[in-house]
Amino acid sequence: MNESMERLSEDCVSKILSYTSPLDACRFSMVSSSLRSAADSDLLWLSFFPSDHTHILSRALNPLTLVNSSYKHLFRSLCHPLLLDSGNISFKLDKSSGKKSYTLSARQLSITWSHDPLYWSWRPVPESRFKEVAELRTVSWLEIGGKIETKILSAKTVYGAYLIMKISPREYGLDGVACEVSVEVGKKVKSGRVFLCRKDEKKKKKHDDDDDEGIGVPMEREDGWMEIEMGEFWSGEGEEEVMMSLMEVGYKLKGGLIIQGIEVRPKHFSS
Repeated sequence: MNESMERLSEDCVSKILSYTSPLDACRFSMVSSSLRSAADSDLLWLSFFPSDHTHILSRALNPLTLVNSSYKHLFRSLCHPLLLDSGNISFKLDKSSGKKSYTLSARQLSITWSHDPLYWSWRPVPESRFKEVAELRTVSWLEIGGKIETKILSAKTVYGAYLIMKISPREYGLDGVACEVSVEVGKKVKSGRVFLCRKDEKKKKKHDDDDDEGIGVPMEREDGWMEIEMGEFWSGEGEEEVMMSLMEVGYKLKGGLIIQGIEVRPKHFSS
């Protein structure tokens, strides 16, 4: 097969590879040195970009850092978070598929009473990609929501919505109480329950294991933050609004939750 490919023009090979994926193109470039230029060509890598990539780049907080790059280099750069819209949203491409992900900063979310310094504080933290995060001081009614349009996402894709958060050492009232989470697209609603922090072993033994079955828990991320899956949805091909929410209204005082934002990214499924 490689010998047959080598007899084709570079543009023809690039066109064939455009029907694969970024991951496949990278693998192909390592198989044959004579076909590497086709696998690295701008013609090929441009085909892996979303059709609105020019508009997305025009919204970048620091767009000059992306000038004069090959499309392969630019693609790799966009596999890392790029701040958009004055730094309130981040964007990145999935390195294996080229599909789009967005993260809404805490400032882009609807957080009940977040403008009242008695209940929430806003401050910068070095490890956040955004200028500031929201830290819960004390509330009994916890409600966090976000929304995004499917038209800015990759079509025909299963997406997951994830609350990116941390728990302060001063946490209280967050463990042992399950929050309600939901993702709504049109008339389709997926809901569930999650714990904001893991219960310690002593408290765990006091609960019936069946009571906790199916309740989500925070998972550690590569960037040092934690995330909780709020739900998943199908982006389809139309234009719909996705509503994401987390709520706990048990009237128990709680504090110490630190919110960075909500990430919406393609889900990966094992074959």
